[in-house]
Amino acid sequence: MYLFLAFLLVPIIEIALFIQVGGLIGLWPTLAIVVLTAVLGTWLVRTQGRMALGQLNRAFNQLDDPTEPLAHGAMILFSGALLLTPGFFTDALGFALLVPGVRVAVYRYLRARIQVASFQMGPGMRQPHRDAGDVIDGEWEEVRPHRERGAGPSGWVEGPDRH
Repeated sequence: MYLFLAFLLVPIIEIALFIQVGGLIGLWPTLAIVVLTAVLGTWLVRTQGRMALGQLNRAFNQLDDPTEPLAHGAMILFSGALLLTPGFFTDALGFALLVPGVRVAVYRYLRARIQVASFQMGPGMRQPHRDAGDVIDGEWEEVRPHRERGAGPSGWVEGPDRH
């Protein structure tokens, strides 16, 4: 129901704002503002996106919870879609999502409403808060047995001619 209302109300709001702004400043300045906000929004999304990607990489490298940087990245992506959509209302929402404080508030609101049932790290990944006392530093060298050419399979596996 909310999605239906959004698809119904957003175009009506945009059309009303276009009529009002176009009546105040004229057609060409209105179109110039729409194009300018798209260009400025694209530039801002790129810079904010790079910063969010850096925070995400930092979270992965430090084995921290990547939820917040991922959420910020998703909001920046959504902000870019809003800024590329022609209109004043969508531009206002898009520019608002580019403000880090607004994104933090939206993230906290969503985090309070969403409950995570379980979280599991994949196989082979270190636990984030392990004690470094059990790490053994060392060097290794791979040793391969020397075999003669044409000797065939090792005997542990069947060769191509033994099917």
